[in-house]
Amino acid sequence: MSTPLEPLIHELSVPGRQGTPVPELDVPKAALPEGLVRDALPLPEVSEIDVVRHFLRLSQLNYAIDQGIYPLGSCTMKYNPKINEQTARLPGFVGAHPHQPVGTVQGALRLMYDLQTYLAEISGFAAVTVQPAAGAQGELVGVLMMRKYLLDRGETQRDTILVPDSAHGTNPASTSMTGLRVVQLPSDERGNTDLDALRSEVCERIIGIMITNPNTLGLFEEHIEEISEIVHGCGGLVYGDGANLNALVGVMHPADVGIDVMHFNLHKTFSTPHGGGGPGAGPVGVAEHLVDYLPDPVVRMTPGADGAPATYGFHHPPHSIGRVRSFWGHFGMLVRAYTYIRMHGAAGLRDVAEHAVLNANYLRSRVKEAYHVPFERICKHEFVAEGSFEGVEDVGAMEICKRLIDHGVHPPTMYFPLIVHDALMIEPTETESLRSLDHYADILLEIAEEAERDPDLLRQAPHNAPVRRLDEVGAARNPILRYEPEAEED
Repeated sequence: MSTPLEPLIHELSVPGRQGTPVPELDVPKAALPEGLVRDALPLPEVSEIDVVRHFLRLSQLNYAIDQGIYPLGSCTMKYNPKINEQTARLPGFVGAHPHQPVGTVQGALRLMYDLQTYLAEISGFAAVTVQPAAGAQGELVGVLMMRKYLLDRGETQRDTILVPDSAHGTNPASTSMTGLRVVQLPSDERGNTDLDALRSEVCERIIGIMITNPNTLGLFEEHIEEISEIVHGCGGLVYGDGANLNALVGVMHPADVGIDVMHFNLHKTFSTPHGGGGPGAGPVGVAEHLVDYLPDPVVRMTPGADGAPATYGFHHPPHSIGRVRSFWGHFGMLVRAYTYIRMHGAAGLRDVAEHAVLNANYLRSRVKEAYHVPFERICKHEFVAEGSFEGVEDVGAMEICKRLIDHGVHPPTMYFPLIVHDALMIEPTETESLRSLDHYADILLEIAEEAERDPDLLRQAPHNAPVRRLDEVGAARNPILRYEPEAEED
């Protein structure tokens, strides 16, 4: 039985009803510029309590990580510690303005400098910029730096980026935005990048490869060092998509396996909020030969003389690709990530990675008999299963995910990566307890039994959500972006 939808705020409107009284003018009236306010603007007339109740009801229809497990593979919906929010709201941080003189924001600049230093130590890179506003923008920054570095060497013929089919989904888009050509590489039978295919593509046109490790199958690239050697051997560079660093943090340095440049998704590994459209943060780390190409500017520390405290200011790399973000990045996200790193320390960050891997493998082992896992290997932070059952027609990933909603938990990522049929990409993260993992596994196993016993139950799911099956393709192609009241009958 579906939960009935509450009326929309416009449907609660009563002519003349007022939520907040407008005070008497204490200044002379002035005419508004023509065209500033529309004459026919059907704003609802509602009381304050109607407004409060309406938006509270809407908020309760949302599912959030603070309510339960949110196992989106690739997107890493991990718990965001509340201490992060407290530090981000400290007056000296939340009240700082990017136009303030450098001398008045030394604390903020020191935090940015220290975060650059921590991320460089965690990854093994020579330097880091915290300017990019999201992971995808970090990818763009990395590709731009790779291209400019090779152009400065006179290698103008290079115009191609190799992207494995198990890479993060934004890699081809980031490459295309720079005007470069994308060549896709297949995976081998163990879920690694196919080395023979790689060798057949490397040539003097290659700028480099964008590789996600662990990849979107949740598997560690077993030949990552050999991949780096092959690409470097043709004069190209290796871009590491750091989206899945939460499986490696504190365990290995990506720079040690030949990665030249890599972005960090702060929401994935370092617990800044994810979802709702932003804001995000995608710092980028580089090896020594790319340091001078970082976006302009980078925070630099100048030691104090004769015992005076150090000062912090902006450094302008001589071969920079230029500014990629207004001001200095999403500073609030940087404060949250800094807090997370300081709270955990080196040992704690390694513990994060180990528990992320443990949780994913435990959940995989619980459900793999009911859901086919195409690559039978130890996974890292996530795993991919097939969302279909032999002999059961018209039941796939979509039906499983809709049925999960009936059980009050969030579905995993579905249909990605594309190289697995009806993919269910499941990432429990390190922040889920054994009880939480068992609860989710029990629900998945129950759904598998329902598919055999009563497949129509899945085909018609969800049964108790506010809305049933939606025309999601139609909604995406023809969105209704504002409320349109139904015409009244005569």
